[in-house]
Formats: sequence, C-alpha cells, structure tokens
Amino acid sequence: MIRFSFLMLLLPLLAQAQTAEEIVRKSESLIKGTTSRGTYRMTIVTPEYTREMEMRTWWDDKADKSLIHITAPKKEAGNKWLKIGNEMWNYLKATETTVKIPPSMMLQSWNGSDFTNDDLARESSLEKDYTHTLLGEEDINGERCWKIASVPKADAAVVWGKIYSWVRMKDFIASIAQFYDEKGTLMRYMVYSGIKQLGGRTLPTVWTMHNKSKAGHRTEFVILDAAFDIPIPSSMFSFRELERGN
Repeated sequence: MIRFSFLMLLLPLLAQAQTAEEIVRKSESLIKGTTSRGTYRMTIVTPEYTREMEMRTWWDDKADKSLIHITAPKKEAGNKWLKIGNEMWNYLKATETTVKIPPSMMLQSWNGSDFTNDDLARESSLEKDYTHTLLGEEDINGERCWKIASVPKADAAVVWGKIYSWVRMKDFIASIAQFYDEKGTLMRYMVYSGIKQLGGRTLPTVWTMHNKSKAGHRTEFVILDAAFDIPIPSSMFSFRELERGN
C-alpha cells in the first residue's frame, strides 16, 4: 500500500519530466509504430456533397516508404499511391498509367480531401523538421494535456509556419493539432477521437481534419483495423506492386 501511494505521487513528476521532443516522438510512435498495415474509411464532407472511400495502407517508418491502395468505391478501386522519402507516384487503374507528383502539386488536395499530397509525402517529418517547445498544460475534453508549439527548423522545406499540438499526459494520445501558415493564420485543425484498443494498443481511431480556409469542408479518417511493428516485405513499396492490377 505504501509503495502504491509513493508511485501515485511519483507519476505526475515523471510526466512533467518529459521533454517536448519525447512527447512528440511517443505520440507519433503510438499511431504509426515502426511499421504498420491498416484499413481506413475516408469521408470527405463539403456543403455540396459527401464522398466516401476505403483503402488499405502499408507503412515502413525506417525506410520512409508507404503504399496506399483504394479499394472502394468501385470506380476508384485499384488506384494507388507510392511514397518513397519525399517523392510520390500515383497509379490510375482506369488508364493503367503512373504519374509522378511534381513539387508544384505537393500542396494540392490529396484525392479531393482536406489533406494535401505534402501531408503524405512528409508524413514522418514532424520530429525531424521542427523544433518543439513545451508551453504548458491545458484541459481538453476533460483530459489534462501538454500543449506543444512546433516551428520549422531553418533548413526545413515545410509548409506550416507553426503547429500547436495537445497530447494527453496520461497516455501520450494526441487530442488536437492546429496548423498555421507563415503569416500566423490558422488554416486547418485536426481532432482525434474514437479512442479504443486496436492492433494491440490504445489509440485514436477517428481523425477529423477541419479546413478553416473552406467553410463547411472537413475530412474524416476512421481506422477500421490495424497491425503494428510487423514484417513488411520491401517489395510492397515497389513500382511492380504499385502497377499490379488488383
């Protein structure tokens, strides 16, 4: 009983000892792992229409490679995206053609969503390209969170001028992320919800991106299933796999 009480007193002190870099690293690792495989449903909501699709994804953090395979709806099934480092290629099943996404298109919408091509190509760069500062603590939806400011390093070729993140202190689960342009204008924000056990870990299974520059626009990702830290053959991240008709 004495040991338990001492541990309860010690836990808040251990939490406060976390650096901003450690918090960002642990929070990102929670939802990505060293490798991962998952099935997602993406819903794009605009004032004019709602569009839904499903996809399978494979990710290798160390190799900085990923593959996205659209499985529904039928007219888009078979379209794929291959990311290797900061480069990306798109395979279109209908025309059986592969197109490299040029740098001038990296800020364009990814597949009509509120995410950009750059979001996917630079998915692993938050820790590498930004300097993180722990600003303090705030309550988000009844949970105590660290608030972190992330600003790009001088030599980093990134889109955002600043990112604010709120991460739950008790389990490193992300709550909110706000993305600002170089002028300090809030352009969009992500809300993480649907926290549950999936793939052997507790994580947010619903990620909703709200577009502040387009009223009424948002994109919701729902993780339907996932596996983490699993072997993924390097052949999965190849042009042969990208252009394989399945």
